[in-house]
Amino acid sequence: MGDIVKIVLPVHHFLPRYTAGAELYTYRLARWLRNHGHQVEVVAVEAVDHPVVGRLDVTADIYDGFLVHRLRFNREAGAQYWEYDNPLIGEWFAQYLEHTHPDLVHFQAGYLIGVAPLRAAVNAGVPVVLTLHDYWFICPRITLLRSDGALCHAVPDDPAVCAWCLQLDRRRFRLPEQATGGWFGKVVLRAGLDIGTDSIRARRAALLPALRLPDAVIVPSHFLASHVRAYVAADRLHVVRIGLDLSRFAGIERRNDERILRIGCIGQIAPHKGVHLLIRAFRALRPKTQRLELHIYGGLTAHPAYVARLRRLAGSDDRIYFHGRVENVHIPDVLASLNVAVTPSIWYENSPIAILEAHAAGTPVVTAGIGGMAELVRDGVDGLHFRCNDSTDLARVLQRLIDDPDLLPRLRSGIRQPHSVDQEMSQLLNIYRQIIAQRSTAIRETI
Repeated sequence: MGDIVKIVLPVHHFLPRYTAGAELYTYRLARWLRNHGHQVEVVAVEAVDHPVVGRLDVTADIYDGFLVHRLRFNREAGAQYWEYDNPLIGEWFAQYLEHTHPDLVHFQAGYLIGVAPLRAAVNAGVPVVLTLHDYWFICPRITLLRSDGALCHAVPDDPAVCAWCLQLDRRRFRLPEQATGGWFGKVVLRAGLDIGTDSIRARRAALLPALRLPDAVIVPSHFLASHVRAYVAADRLHVVRIGLDLSRFAGIERRNDERILRIGCIGQIAPHKGVHLLIRAFRALRPKTQRLELHIYGGLTAHPAYVARLRRLAGSDDRIYFHGRVENVHIPDVLASLNVAVTPSIWYENSPIAILEAHAAGTPVVTAGIGGMAELVRDGVDGLHFRCNDSTDLARVLQRLIDDPDLLPRLRSGIRQPHSVDQEMSQLLNIYRQIIAQRSTAIRETI
């Protein structure tokens, strides 16, 4: 990558305490860059429960050879806008850049980190890349998933709609809304009551223009691109598909026991991941000669109330297995043991690693036909779509695999290998080179 040596990767959380998608992606990116001769440092929020109001503590440690700067502050303290524009983080990051002198800063999303360090990097004249992993910049709930379970198809023009959505997290508003079938909210909005609309308006005023600051904005799906295109210049917006280390999947042996249909789900176990839909659908299936099994892999401690709900749904069904978190090294073999993998998320996933890894293992995927999930699974070719948040339709689709024994082999034969990590990084490095060259040209022209 020429003379690019030092790259800083800010992200909301980082390993080992946090292991969700953005954290694992950042770790993988850091390793790849280091393996190709570049210095990498990570900046991440470690905790938001600092006992001292208005104070930011930063500690540095080494994780797998990477210098990681871990931030701790009190998320609830300070002005409300600190949630997305924390001056403590901005001031520290400006000083950090002055001391570190990186060649490029590549932000991963914006949640918790906020826009203050993004602004600091731009002011320091450092080339800036921003990868969006979710909808944090345009949706205060991050997921475009309303508190009543409905999806936002577009960002509402009226900020009061978003404000009311947040208010529905509170029982005293949620219950009347449910009891009136949405009528209560319409009355509140018409009355112009103080429901936090000004806060949403201020949030938009800070975050939407901030999307214009980076030299490049990267998204993993065309769906996400369509939602931010209004705020990012076309020549700065890039769709880059996530790639995998395909060597992990080389030589794995698939199990082909026709007497058992093994259905599986791998990933975070949280309400927005829709595992409850899968359990309901599985228990509605009508087996024929095959034994049916449902294997659920994912951490069981992060959302204990939800896990308890899932166990109640599973009841005493001995065909349903909760395996807990599976180590990354074992995922290829786990996927090879499944006949079909299900991604039942009820929000607009952008590029679920679970789908990419399933296809890399030669396993067809059943998924909700929305967002980036629909882009990764070709309905009837390498997997099947079902109506989002509809366990009955998911059961109908899974039943097809039981009723038509030839369907799974057809889907398996239609699977294409996903992009490799080298293919993804080649695109990424081209973007790095492009923005640095543009920055150099602009500097020369001003001299």
